[in-house]
Amino acid sequence: MRQVLKWLGIGLGILVGVLVVAVASAVLRGNSKLDQRYTIEPEAVNIPADATSIERGQYLAAVSCAGCHGDDLGGAPFFQDPAMGSIPAPNLTTGVGGAASTYSDADFVRSIRHGVGPDGKALAIMPAQAFWHYSDEDLGAIIAWLRNAPPVANDPGERSINLLPRLLIGIDAMKILAAESIDHMAARPTPATRQVDAGYGEYLVNTNDCRQCHGALLTGGQSSEPGAPPGPGLLGEGGAAAWTAAEFVTAMRDGVTPDGRPLDARFMPWEDYGRMTDDDLTALHLYLQSLPATGDTSQ
Repeated sequence: MRQVLKWLGIGLGILVGVLVVAVASAVLRGNSKLDQRYTIEPEAVNIPADATSIERGQYLAAVSCAGCHGDDLGGAPFFQDPAMGSIPAPNLTTGVGGAASTYSDADFVRSIRHGVGPDGKALAIMPAQAFWHYSDEDLGAIIAWLRNAPPVANDPGERSINLLPRLLIGIDAMKILAAESIDHMAARPTPATRQVDAGYGEYLVNTNDCRQCHGALLTGGQSSEPGAPPGPGLLGEGGAAAWTAAEFVTAMRDGVTPDGRPLDARFMPWEDYGRMTDDDLTALHLYLQSLPATGDTSQ
């Protein structure tokens, strides 16, 4: 009996040792991902100064930036948890503590389009995989607005990522570094013409990161955001593509589906999308309707 217990103890010790090594390796890999420096020479983007372009940038920032960085773009805690740490959404204005007071135009392009900060490290929970699709014209307009928005004095602080998320990042169970998945050398896509049609709707789907939650083919998926429920399919019977354009616009404005189901604003940012014009929402809906119910775009 003692011999059996001895071998059980040895086996348990080996198992614990293997587990410790595995956890340590995963944490080290997570640390490596967080500390990796990317050498990216961003594309030159013209930053306009005319009122029309700046107004366009204000509109785009309200839809795509305000949800995380605040309506005034002054920054806010994006994620705070005692076990996980803290990831703030930075102040984007020219006020004290704001990125626009220190960032060059190239810094903004690198951060927004590539998900890489001025220090060369990947930004956390920055949807650059979507913003990569922004045309030079729209990206320039956004940066122009950030430089002209009312300054806000606020410093949300530095990110602090604890042991558990570092482990999850290391085993690819927590994918919050968009820079890892972007082909930074890829050719720029052809700019979409701004009009109410499916082609521009596809541009809006891409730049607003719909595929992050609803899947690459929009037939359903799972966001990498901790605690997020599965994203439903948007195509076919029961999906948003089956709604009328008016129903789709109303759902984005009110946060309620045509059959009365509330949309959870914690995971479905309908309040942000509801800031889109009727034309943009209609174009987005036309794109959904243009796709086959299976999401197989090769048909």
